[in-house]
Amino acid sequence: MPRVTNFHEAQAALRPFYNNARTPYTLDTMRALMNYLGNPQDELMVIHVAGTSGKTSTAYYAAALLRYSHKTVGLSVSPHVDTVNERLQINGLLLEESEYCRVLSEFLELIDAAPVRPSYFELLVAMAYWQFAKRGLEYAVIEVGLGGLLDGTNVVSRQDKVCVITDIGLDHTEILGDTLAEIAAQKAGIIYSHNKVFMYQQDSAVMQVVDAVCREQEASLHVIPDGQAVDDPTLPLFQQRNLGLAIAATQVALGEVRLTSEAISSASRITVPARLEQFKVHEKIVIIDGSHNQQKLHVLMQSIQALHPNKPLAVLCGFLHGNEDRWQGGLREIFATAEHVIFTSFSGEQDMPRTSVGATDLSNFADAEGYHSYTTKADPRLALEHLLQRPEPILLVTGSFYLLNHIRPLIGNKA
Repeated sequence: MPRVTNFHEAQAALRPFYNNARTPYTLDTMRALMNYLGNPQDELMVIHVAGTSGKTSTAYYAAALLRYSHKTVGLSVSPHVDTVNERLQINGLLLEESEYCRVLSEFLELIDAAPVRPSYFELLVAMAYWQFAKRGLEYAVIEVGLGGLLDGTNVVSRQDKVCVITDIGLDHTEILGDTLAEIAAQKAGIIYSHNKVFMYQQDSAVMQVVDAVCREQEASLHVIPDGQAVDDPTLPLFQQRNLGLAIAATQVALGEVRLTSEAISSASRITVPARLEQFKVHEKIVIIDGSHNQQKLHVLMQSIQALHPNKPLAVLCGFLHGNEDRWQGGLREIFATAEHVIFTSFSGEQDMPRTSVGATDLSNFADAEGYHSYTTKADPRLALEHLLQRPEPILLVTGSFYLLNHIRPLIGNKA
């Protein structure tokens, strides 16, 4: 098998695994693959993070808290914003391109004789577990990809696993269910026997489901009061909430080692890519955030208004093709705040080939909603150039992470 030497070759090597994605989802392939590898996931103390909103930030914060407590820790998140090595982080660092490609080459060779063929997502999750265990890391913080119950990350059987369930909302309803209770059942599927579970108080429909699963699994449920969110004015409110949840879960995962104020302060200053991430470009503030549904965009708009009160906002957005309620509800949140909106389109290759809602479809929806201060630029690069020429002092790029995969590197070059 040819060795992979750069990210372009890595993407080409991973592309054939798109075809192995299966619906309906099951864990059969993932369990068989992990068994073939010797179940490295069960050599790790795992913090497993599920939820609709905030799970990536919570995962980043948990990994940082462990690192600043002098523990060795791996972090796996998805999707990646810029490059695929974001899915396999060691002690807060991305593997260099050459090192990541070496690891990927070794893993592809290792699983060539496996009895099953994983999907793109399953392969990268399995590789993260395998590499974290191979390096002898003490902890792994693992973000669920979709749902939880049947997600490829959900193969850790250790009773000391710590589960985190962030705020649950109506997203991916075409897969996870149409009600909060149905979606909560999928998220709570990460809870195994005697696990410890952490979450904020949520809708009663969510709490009833999680409580029932915890009782069935003899797991301990820790409901964190909202007042326990970190009071840090340098963080937006939703990140104060995510950090507070990460602190509660990480403290239990650490056992007798106490989190220090220095560790918490250091963790609070990390950058979570594409989560209200701010750049200075041409004397303007450019914000990058992967909010892609109504719930997330509502919180994002509130946070921007709190951080930059009474400052006009222009928005560049694009949304993944699929559930219309998701992107239409999200656009309504944007229309309520933005002075001007730029619609764009995109394509991508993560987990499987992706396409966006057409920019013209977005503008047609704006017309139907009575919102007419918009521009359509189908090319993301041209859309960004147009955004940077806008007179508004606060500029936002949001919607799908697959759009940000196009935009964020360009902004990084301009900042």
